[in-house]
Amino acid sequence: MLSYPYFLVGAPGGEQANPLAMFLPLVLIFIVFYFFIIRPQKKKEDDRKSMVEAVKKNDRVVTIGGIHGTVSQVDESSVLVQVDGATKLRIEKSALSSVSGKE
Repeated sequence: MLSYPYFLVGAPGGEQANPLAMFLPLVLIFIVFYFFIIRPQKKKEDDRKSMVEAVKKNDRVVTIGGIHGTVSQVDESSVLVQVDGATKLRIEKSALSSVSGKE
């Protein structure tokens, strides 16, 4: 006769199973979600936030809408982006998708 550990199949004879063993799969799922989904997403958001905060004059930027331009002025929550000749657009910093160095 095969003998299985109680925490896998329950206690024989109607005894109560270990409550810790019942929550173990739930805890393991949470740990997997944290390390494979939550933690990388948080790191990516922190990197993006630091990139947007470090934007400065003459940086090349691309917005989430696909507008390419050069930063001509930086304010508290927005930037003035020169897109062509004398055309300038005021864009929120949160709308920037990438920032590269000077031209």
